[in-house]
Amino acid sequence: MTEPHSEHGSWHVCSLIFQVRPEAIETVSKTLCALPGTEIPGVNNEEGKLIVVMQAEDADALYAQIESARDIAGVLAVSLVYHQQDEQGEDTP
Repeated sequence: MTEPHSEHGSWHVCSLIFQVRPEAIETVSKTLCALPGTEIPGVNNEEGKLIVVMQAEDADALYAQIESARDIAGVLAVSLVYHQQDEQGEDTP
């Protein structure tokens, strides 16, 4: 996953735990991975849990992406574990 930076040089990344219906893990995983800046580094098939990392250029875009992911059929709950914001100043290469 590459780091997107807007013209202001900001970048937001978060990790989330998705609780999904175990029978929907494959479908939910494919749908999540189709979202820009999203990857799934961990899956627990038996418990229906996914570790998901999302990134975006700004907080509003990231939150909108999280909210749209909540609406995926088979998703039961989404918990934010970590959020980081990186802002690069104009003098920073």
